[in-house]
Formats: sequence, C-alpha cells, structure tokens
Amino acid sequence: MNQTIVIVEDEIKIAEIIIEYLHSHGYQTQYFESGEGVINWLENNQADCVLLDVMLPNSQLYGDGLELCKNIRRFSQVPIMMITARVEELDRILGLELGADDYICKPFSPREVVARVKALLRRSNLPNQTIQSSDWQLDEQRYQVHFKDKSTDLSAVEFEILQTLSKSPGRIFSRSQIIDSIYHDNRVVSDRTIDSHIKKLRQKLSSAFGENDWIQSVYGVGYKFLLDKTEG
Repeated sequence: MNQTIVIVEDEIKIAEIIIEYLHSHGYQTQYFESGEGVINWLENNQADCVLLDVMLPNSQLYGDGLELCKNIRRFSQVPIMMITARVEELDRILGLELGADDYICKPFSPREVVARVKALLRRSNLPNQTIQSSDWQLDEQRYQVHFKDKSTDLSAVEFEILQTLSKSPGRIFSRSQIIDSIYHDNRVVSDRTIDSHIKKLRQKLSSAFGENDWIQSVYGVGYKFLLDKTEG
C-alpha cells in the first residue's frame, strides 16, 4: 500500500515540485494550499507524514503552520516536518516544542525533502520494534532498564525521561516536551534540571552497558535517543 504524504504549502510551484518528486518515489499525496480543511481531512483519513509550511494564507481563519501543528498533535502522532523561510532559531525550536519532528528551510532541494521524508517514516516505524526487543527492556515496576544480559537501576525521573525518549528513537524532544512528559502537576522546572537528570542518566547507561551515545544532544533544540550507533 502506498504511503500518503500531506502537503500544506501556499507556494504552488514549490508544492508541485515536491509532489512530482514524491510521486516519482512511489508516494501518494494530498495537497492543501492553506490550513482550510487540513484538520478535518487528517481526522478522517490515513496520513503517513505531513509537510507543513509555517507561513500560510488566511491564518486568522485557519491558523498558520505552527497553530496547525499544535492542533494536529491533539489527536495524532503522525510525523510532521515544518517547512519555513524563517531561519531564526526561535521559530525552529517553537515548531519542535509544539510537536514537529523535523524542519527544513527554504530554499531546499526536492531531493532533500524526499530524503528527509524517508528518514521520518523510518523513525516512525522504530518505536514498537525497539521497545519490544529482547535486548532492550524497561521495567516500570522496579525502575530498571535491561540491555542484553545487564541491567541498571534508575531514579523515577531518570526512568520517565528514558521511557519518553526511547519510545520514539531518533525523534528530537525539546526540554519543554520532556518536562511536560514527566511532570504532570505544572510545577516550574528549569532546563538545567533536565540537563542534570540526563547527564546522570547517560552516566548510568554508559557505566552499565558500555560506552555508547545512547542519548544525544541536538544543539539548540533538545535530546534524542539512539539504541543503535548506526542511527546517528
């Protein structure tokens, strides 16, 4: 069955090029020139990935790309790649904090778009395979992680951070997303606190299972988990 890529892009020429390249690689596409109808379509159809432009027409009526991203995340975990002409770091981080999985800046090569889509689709298929692996197990009752024939104890916070990251290997989580996933009482937690927990978690994983870049920093954005070194 062909995978369907939803494209929300107001520059028709750019959209046409992306669509042509995606079709040439065997993907089906659904195109929207603005945010109108996007949420309704996604709620009633199967999408495998969404390419979402940040700047969209009629944003006061239908929302811009960031607002759409936020609304999509209320009911779906479909991979989302933001398309933007804004190169400011704040816009990129904001998109990721709202739930985007990746971003690409204009101008770009359509070949790069296809490559990034393929990477997103590969990553979206990894979580269940990884969590169910006989080599990698998380014990929620004992706050332990087991890898092959070894195990290590974690604190409750360390365990929840690892559980959050490892459910979506390769996906970048901002510090805000990590905070939201482990603290449910709206307490104020600083980024430094998360960095400290992750530093200790890295040390425990490396000490127990050997040197490996289990949790990688993505400068200016957040963290991602990689079980296999070859996934970098």
